[in-house]
Amino acid sequence: MFEFDQYLGFLAFLSILTIGFWLMIFLLTFVIPYWLVGAIIEHFKYGKNKLTIEKRK
Repeated sequence: MFEFDQYLGFLAFLSILTIGFWLMIFLLTFVIPYWLVGAIIEHFKYGKNKLTIEKRK
């Protein structure tokens, strides 16, 4: 079977693998869509502001 240090290494590997999996799920389902929607909204706001500034000139 496993010796104690191999057991700790295996647990560390499983922990890192699990943390990486949930971090990827979190990034793909929340952070990236949030960033993209915010960037699109900001782009449209900037475009409207640019048109109003050009109309004033």
